[in-house]
Amino acid sequence: MHDSPESRPARKDPTILHRFVRWARPRRRAAVSLLLRGACYGLGSGAAGLATFWVQSRL
Repeated sequence: MHDSPESRPARKDPTILHRFVRWARPRRRAAVSLLLRGACYGLGSGAAGLATFWVQSRL
């Protein structure tokens, strides 16, 4: 067993993606919640716009 520190390769610095994933992991629930909230606002605004367009086209 040659497990001395000299024989092991040096660890690389974490990449930007790895650091971002490590930063984002504890914030995952908040991100999903905000994404769902934004999607609901978008769908509601779109539905209101389509309803308004439909009403105006019928008048």
